[in-house]
Amino acid sequence: MSVRQRWIAGGVVTALAVLLALDWATHPPSVPDLSAQQRQWQSSAAWLYDRHGRLLEEQRIDFDQQRLGWTKLSEMPPELPAMLIAAEDRRFRWHGGVDWLALGGSLRDWLTQGRARRLRGASTITMQTAAYVWPQIGAPGQRGWRAKLRQIRAARALEDAWSKDEILEAYLNLAPFRGEAQGVAAAAQNLFGKMPAQLDRREVALLVAMLPNPGAEPAALAKRACRLIPGDCPALTALAHSTGEAARNRTQGPGLAPHLAAHLLTRAGMKVTTTLDAGLQRTAIAALRHQLQGLGARRVRDGAVVVLDNASGDVLAYVGGVGLGSTAAMVDGAAAHRQAGSTLKPHLYAQLIERKWLTAASILDDSPVQLDTASGLYVPRNYDNQFMGPVSARRALANSLNVPAVRALLLAGVQPFRDRLADLGYDDLEGDGAFYGFSLALGSAEVSLLQQANAYRTLANLGRWSPIRLRADEPVAPPRQVLDPGAAWIIGDMLADASARANTFGIDSALRLPFWAAAKTGTSKAMRDNWCVGYSDRYTVAVWVGNLEGDPMRAVSGTAGAAPVWRDIMLALHARGTAHAPPRPANVVPTRVTFAVGHEPPRVEWFLAGTQQALIAPAPGFAEKPHITNPVSGAVYAIDPDIPPARQTIGVTLAGDVSLLQLRLDGRPLPPAGASQQVPLIPGSHLLTLADGRGRMVDQVRFSVR
Repeated sequence: MSVRQRWIAGGVVTALAVLLALDWATHPPSVPDLSAQQRQWQSSAAWLYDRHGRLLEEQRIDFDQQRLGWTKLSEMPPELPAMLIAAEDRRFRWHGGVDWLALGGSLRDWLTQGRARRLRGASTITMQTAAYVWPQIGAPGQRGWRAKLRQIRAARALEDAWSKDEILEAYLNLAPFRGEAQGVAAAAQNLFGKMPAQLDRREVALLVAMLPNPGAEPAALAKRACRLIPGDCPALTALAHSTGEAARNRTQGPGLAPHLAAHLLTRAGMKVTTTLDAGLQRTAIAALRHQLQGLGARRVRDGAVVVLDNASGDVLAYVGGVGLGSTAAMVDGAAAHRQAGSTLKPHLYAQLIERKWLTAASILDDSPVQLDTASGLYVPRNYDNQFMGPVSARRALANSLNVPAVRALLLAGVQPFRDRLADLGYDDLEGDGAFYGFSLALGSAEVSLLQQANAYRTLANLGRWSPIRLRADEPVAPPRQVLDPGAAWIIGDMLADASARANTFGIDSALRLPFWAAAKTGTSKAMRDNWCVGYSDRYTVAVWVGNLEGDPMRAVSGTAGAAPVWRDIMLALHARGTAHAPPRPANVVPTRVTFAVGHEPPRVEWFLAGTQQALIAPAPGFAEKPHITNPVSGAVYAIDPDIPPARQTIGVTLAGDVSLLQLRLDGRPLPPAGASQQVPLIPGSHLLTLADGRGRMVDQVRFSVR
């Protein structure tokens, strides 16, 4: 072989090697089906649906790029692909992915003018789509010949696999627009607050004009759009300037459950079906908004609503807040923990009735009481600072009296009551019984509206507790009996008794409905929280009204704050049918009762079997536990300088059989306990004790003299 032949052979081999290397370097990836591309498309939002598949909420999750759902070409205005082809690739319908005429002219300009001229003008819609489908082959507009060659080969591959309309559809979904918006759906939403199908010709022209340079100034954007619609330049210019702001990230969702969406939507692209009912959710929002507007933001700013289906535990409505005058609108009022107020009292009375230590007819003393605690003197007061004297447990609960509730807690024990609250689903209380003390009877514990609703649902279900359901795919857990059915039934009867609560709430309050319903209101310390929780045979409705920042409400009581919202929702729930009292358990029996104390007329009362009484009268002296009735523990007496000291004494009175007991003052014995006693006023702190013959203390009180 001659030298010339060897040179030719070497050149051929080199050329083949270069071509092979070039083929390898620019080989297009395998082309996916368009359906596969659609499945890979990951929206930056997530969606919340109600039990019937209706959209409740759309929430942005991924903040790197804003993408909405994949939009089919048939869901876009027909002007959009037409204007896109006219502006970007006039021969799109005829070429095979590469516009060789445009590419030849671009190559000529590039060779003659060097890098001063870009190859961007030669990129077809197919080539740009290829770069979006395979980002690794180079972003659109790259100047390098290798990147351009890779786009050419990828475009040819796309043309072989996809139809022209499929290429247009993919391009309009993958192309970047202004701001973070990717795809025509996000761009239409952000810039115009519309779905793509709702865009008019001017809006379409601006979107197409945006594609070569999404960040273009309004003037440049309008100039490019005017080429597409020459006779509409003034309107296009005005519209372009209105889109000159940053993308607004407007949502197309109905915005019915933003707080719940924040809990359940954790990944972009999620579609969660809840147990909520969109219609009932709207009703609850409207009722709460109407009440807050009526009260005014200067009195109260926030509220929340939860509605449960008693049988399944499904959450049918979940309103964490409605905005309006709120200064903490992002806080979820349905999940936030607030002081429970008087709403815990039914569970306390239920526990005592279950133990048969109390009945609905038992008499409790609603009179001033002072209790020694580790932190000082505890002096509970009623809401109106008035006292009713001897009252039945029915009237004490129905009228939400505080002092009888504290006396009931003394009987039940703080820790056992705290344990009962945990059984009812209040499972994240801060401490044990000692942490709360006697104030637990008045609702010093912080609980959530969801917990309140489910605890009252337990009463509605006659003591059967089960967890609530927020997602439709959650299993229905079997219930467990945490309370005697008869005790739960009696508590429901007490909470549904309009006449029993008449002293405090009146005969025709917001709690009285034209059908059977049991309800309890509550107000926390310093008027920070107002609750109304109640149930019918089918539904439990819990409402909270207050200020999420913790400042007190102004002139908002239990029946003026949350109760009207509860009433409106209950009426809406039963608009097509009435509600009935739950069936009476076999261990609940009726008995006609006469009261020898207090001011309650005879009535038929309900008892757990074995606890019924026909006459409610004071216990005989021998049956009453001996104790000191005066002075009360914590009392403070003052010496009057104008009265002779010998005439200033404290009368000591005792109750029960004290004939065998010894009374001592500061350890010194006094005359026999049964005799009338007068203790002189001696400045200082004093301890008065009552002890048996062996010195074991039966009762004691501490008082002071100043």
